[in-house]
Amino acid sequence: MFPAVASKTVEDVLFPGIAVRVERVSDASGALVVEAVSTGRPGRCPGCRKQARRVHSSYQRSLDERPLGLRRVVVRLRVRRYFCDRKWCSRRTFVEQVPGLTERHRRSSTGLTGWLRSIAVELGGRPAARLCRRLRLAAGRTRLLRLLTAPPVQGRAPRVLGVDEFAFRKGCTYGTVLVDVEAGRVVDVLPDRTSKTFAAWLKAHPGAEIICRDRATTYTKAVKEAAPDALEVADRWHLLQNLSAAVEKTCHQHRDCLRKHAEQEPGATMLEPVPMELPVPELPRTQIIERTRHRYEDIHRLVEKGWTISAIARRLNLDRKTVRRFRDTALDQLLVSARDRRPNGVLEPFKTYLNARFTETQGQVSGTRLFQEIHERGYRGSRQVVRKHLAALRAGTAEPVRADIPSPRKITSWIMRPRDTLTESQDKRLLQVRLACPDITRACDLARTFADLVRHRRGYLLLEWIRQAEQDAPKPMQGFAGSLRQDLDAVTAGLTLPWSSGVVEGHVNRVKTLKRAMYGRASFELFRTRILTQPSVPVSGKGTGRQHSIYEVGRRQVAVGFDIVSNQFRSSVGDVVPHDAYL
Repeated sequence: MFPAVASKTVEDVLFPGIAVRVERVSDASGALVVEAVSTGRPGRCPGCRKQARRVHSSYQRSLDERPLGLRRVVVRLRVRRYFCDRKWCSRRTFVEQVPGLTERHRRSSTGLTGWLRSIAVELGGRPAARLCRRLRLAAGRTRLLRLLTAPPVQGRAPRVLGVDEFAFRKGCTYGTVLVDVEAGRVVDVLPDRTSKTFAAWLKAHPGAEIICRDRATTYTKAVKEAAPDALEVADRWHLLQNLSAAVEKTCHQHRDCLRKHAEQEPGATMLEPVPMELPVPELPRTQIIERTRHRYEDIHRLVEKGWTISAIARRLNLDRKTVRRFRDTALDQLLVSARDRRPNGVLEPFKTYLNARFTETQGQVSGTRLFQEIHERGYRGSRQVVRKHLAALRAGTAEPVRADIPSPRKITSWIMRPRDTLTESQDKRLLQVRLACPDITRACDLARTFADLVRHRRGYLLLEWIRQAEQDAPKPMQGFAGSLRQDLDAVTAGLTLPWSSGVVEGHVNRVKTLKRAMYGRASFELFRTRILTQPSVPVSGKGTGRQHSIYEVGRRQVAVGFDIVSNQFRSSVGDVVPHDAYL
């Protein structure tokens, strides 16, 4: 009785619910060797699926099993080989498989294979192999990568499809990730971002009713070609990003207005006595200044030869907008812009004092003494920075001390943020900026109105906003309004419907993490497999009931319902019903 009880206990621990009988457990070279025999019903032929009746022979398989504690487990399993009695079947004999323990052509149990596959999905090749060594699992990187297989792509596209690009190598090669926005999972990964590839995928996988995208025109062309009935939805975050760029460009173009206003304020220049004239300021021969000179000369030399902007951009490896700016802007203005891009640093608040002390002493003052004086007044930089500024004063290359005006990016952040999040000092400085420049004031008013449309999804007011912006707004804001008019239906849908590309952007961040973890050396197939095999969390919720709303987008009518049970929005796309049909 005692051996039977012990045997049953080992079976329950090692093989719960599996049809095997343990005959012997021994210790060999630090590994736990379990000898077992299959006791299940006769198997079915893998060719014709007929259940076997006759045993041909038996043999012993060796399987690696999950470790027990810190000890490796090896299962020596005796399995049976059966005859296939169907004459037309191509198989004459076959070996039985024990459900839950064995698979064809594998030398590890199904449980261990599942462990290894999960580790490979999360870590990849070499990191997974290092973890397996720590866990006493015998698996190399090539074996782990062979366990990764991409799941099959469904024949129909999801109802709400999200599309976005990601970089294999930034500025060179890109791919496309397709996401089921409702389920929050990646559907497929494409090897490039061309409209031809995306259009071919949409034709092979019909069914998308709503397509969420960014402002790129490549995907728009593919949607109009392959899925003309689908409703495009422009992402709200990208709309705000484009608006922010237009506002920042407006602030940059009107920095002179802010500087003149600051210089005209009373007391703006009372801090610096001028008993002696400083040397005439000259542009320092810095790297950025010299690069600007050389680039200007190269571009204009090619322009005189009749080269196009695109050809010059390819030859000099520059963006077309950069080439156009150097072609249409005077050299002096480019040099001033390059000089202003130099960082102010921690010394900027103390330059007025240093210049005043330099003129008082007729230049006969040491950098060490000036450093000690401004250090007592709160300077926390290095002594070398003070000496460099003093040397620039003596050489006449020091920049004149300008009025303290906020940078275009800082002004843009004040404008784009909600008003109730600004501090009292930020609100006060923004008011001074608005008083200094009417164009920035107009851009601020338009930006805040558009941000309100985005945050409260008031798409029905978009066309009126575009008309106002095109009438009297600064040029960057007019350009932004023009881009909205060209993509009017998608932008209106983005400002009306609850869908957006937020889920897609989250998966793009995960794709970047996987790419960097693989050091960019994996093939596209392996990269795609790892992206598709990553688990995703479905959206769920509690409660009962469903709420519906009707949105009119462009020339279509969309019914959007929020299902409280699944915590998901559900919509249907159809033709526009005339308003008088309801009367």
